[in-house]
Amino acid sequence: MRRGIDKNNVKIVPWWIQMVFNSTVVMVVVSLGFVLWLGIISALLIRTISHYNRLTRGITKRGLTEVLEAVASELASIKRRTSDVEETVRTLVREGGSHYQRIGVIRFNPFADTGGAQSFTIALLDSHSSGIVMTSLYGRSGNRWYVKEVIQGKGKDLELSKEEEAAIKKAI
Repeated sequence: MRRGIDKNNVKIVPWWIQMVFNSTVVMVVVSLGFVLWLGIISALLIRTISHYNRLTRGITKRGLTEVLEAVASELASIKRRTSDVEETVRTLVREGGSHYQRIGVIRFNPFADTGGAQSFTIALLDSHSSGIVMTSLYGRSGNRWYVKEVIQGKGKDLELSKEEEAAIKKAI
């Protein structure tokens, strides 16, 4: 007797194969798969609806589309205003380089007959180390003012005194 064949020469099929190909079992497995699929889809739908409800909570009776359009409009407005602010900042940075932003002050006593350091030199320079240096010399007979132009840390037409050079170095 060969394996899988009985005395009457009929094939013997194992029970698990008969069960798999039984139409009732196939229908039960397909039905269980369908119910599982419906359960997953229902869970996703419930989750999406609850998320929608959280998004629209506290908002008037408007729909989500109107709310999203309002948000998109506000975002476009914010982008436009941000662009304007960035352009203003670039302009201020560009123009700010020419404003006086470095200041150096040196006090000194130029004459032996006066007491204290009542004379001073002040350097007012921009970001390129250009500007003016002002010197005030105080003496018993009066007060004298001198103003010299400075370009890139050097005197333009006139030679700078050691106090004026010190004020420029302090400012830079």
